[in-house]
Amino acid sequence: MAAAVGQENRRAQDFSLGWLLESLVAAKALTLAQASEINGKEVQARARVVKSAANERYTVSPVEIVAAFQIPAGTRPGEVLDQDRVSEFAAQAAGVTYRKIDPLKLDMNLAAKMVSKPFAQKHCILALEGGTGPGVPLVVAVANPFDHELFENLARLANTQIVPVLSAKADILKGIADVYGFKRTLAAAAVEHADASQGISNFEQLVSLSTGRELDAGDRPVIQAVDYLLRYAFDNRASDIHLEPKRESSVVRLRIDGVLHNVYTLPGQLHVPIVARIKTISRLDISEKRKPQDGRIKVDRDGREVEIRVSTLPTAFGEKAVLRIFDPESLAVDVNKIGFDPVEQKVFEGWIAEPHGLILVTGPTGSGKTTTLYSALKALAGPDVNVTTIEDPIEMVWENFNQVQVQPKVGLDFANALRHILRQDPDIIMVGEIRDPETAENAVQCALTGHLVLSTLHTNDSFGAVNRLQDLEVPAFLLSSSLLGVMAQRLVRKVCQSCARPVQLSAEQVAALGCPIPLLPGGPKFQQGAGCVKCRGTGYLGRTAVFEIFSATPEVKQLIATKAPVEQLVAAARRMGLRTLREAAVRKLADGETTFEEVLRMTTGA
Repeated sequence: MAAAVGQENRRAQDFSLGWLLESLVAAKALTLAQASEINGKEVQARARVVKSAANERYTVSPVEIVAAFQIPAGTRPGEVLDQDRVSEFAAQAAGVTYRKIDPLKLDMNLAAKMVSKPFAQKHCILALEGGTGPGVPLVVAVANPFDHELFENLARLANTQIVPVLSAKADILKGIADVYGFKRTLAAAAVEHADASQGISNFEQLVSLSTGRELDAGDRPVIQAVDYLLRYAFDNRASDIHLEPKRESSVVRLRIDGVLHNVYTLPGQLHVPIVARIKTISRLDISEKRKPQDGRIKVDRDGREVEIRVSTLPTAFGEKAVLRIFDPESLAVDVNKIGFDPVEQKVFEGWIAEPHGLILVTGPTGSGKTTTLYSALKALAGPDVNVTTIEDPIEMVWENFNQVQVQPKVGLDFANALRHILRQDPDIIMVGEIRDPETAENAVQCALTGHLVLSTLHTNDSFGAVNRLQDLEVPAFLLSSSLLGVMAQRLVRKVCQSCARPVQLSAEQVAALGCPIPLLPGGPKFQQGAGCVKCRGTGYLGRTAVFEIFSATPEVKQLIATKAPVEQLVAAARRMGLRTLREAAVRKLADGETTFEEVLRMTTGA
């Protein structure tokens, strides 16, 4: 027994820089020369890590030392031996499982219940799952896979078996700050609002979020909790935050790459004060809970401003709040970064280069129409061009445009605003959406009188826009004279390139696509993400757009003017090379950008 304990004590010392470098060289992640260089510059690297931690008493792990050198790794450009990659190799050498901590899946109640915050910080551990009773193993993220004395102590504390998994130290420390800081802040807020109960002047308010430090219960808890939720959404690339009241709790969900994820379940008494805080900073009426309200927040994040659109809606259990995040870096991108292939981009750029005419973008909510329009306006705006937009609501304030907010209460609707804008000497007009006959007629008239007009319609495909405008009583001869083109679009998730693997489609899958696989040089390159730390195991990272581009050629204009059936419009467009949404998505599938499942999910019924 004594010998066994002595062996374990020696093994606890094995997690050293020397052991790690030997393991990395054996795994061919480092060369001998690189390992020698790291070993020789250990002191300087250790000092850099301590300085970045802003804590002179900070204990540096060998993983952090190796990661500080940012040595290139893998075959993909930009990949380096960061803490995640080094921890993966270390776990393999130590015979334990590597686990990337997913902040969206952290069980706050479990982690906070198992050990105290000082204990977690001292030993750099975080309970992840299990441990619900005797005999149910507790999975614990650790930074040192050889600290068996710690595992024995944890087993006694939890009264169950401990299964250690190796995680990046930075992830563990961030998880500890999230779990214990946010948990304590919520507890303080719950006490403060145990008996919680319940004139818009400025259009927006600039809000500076507190820094990413650990939340402190001594701070104003609700303010800190809302700040934390916003930062958390930014860090996880969320496009929307949903705060949903339930009978006895409040659920927080984030939409990431178009898919909703449950994040937190908050105490029910916190929902009202948290929503009240959101309404306060978005300049909404906090006393009004019976009617839907819309507002906005402009947040200063890391030196840049991010727009957040706020919507509240009364539901059975209280007010639901949805915060839609508009990052200028992703909303108004260059046209060549939207997702066009060279042919599509040439057609679209040809449309927006015209001096006048009507351009329509169609698709359901969340299909990227706003990004497309803003990107086009960004390409067109300049000191010699007057760009004016009419929006409901304004998605993002952009100083190069003259943006008008629709306000029905004072009689400023799309049609009325459009009439007044014509007196403002505009060159380019963007109408947020054509909803009624008067707006449709005015938009067409503007396009005919020397203005370039861009707008959106809610139709499933590009051809449906023609029928929709005719339903809105636009005369066929005016529509044929003004229309430049219609573009339907959808967003599909992209395969994560860090874990992309080649796959083959079965004959059944090819048949389910319903259209031929395009012939590409070298053949199709079907890919599927295996799941990795960068994509949080989903196999997807980011989204790209697919387009159905319907140009108003002379033949098409003649058909529109004579109210020809849609089948004839489709045939004419096909002769000019039109690709349907499904065919455009299949092309991205063949290029390895997306997957079979995404193509079916986003283009079925389109």
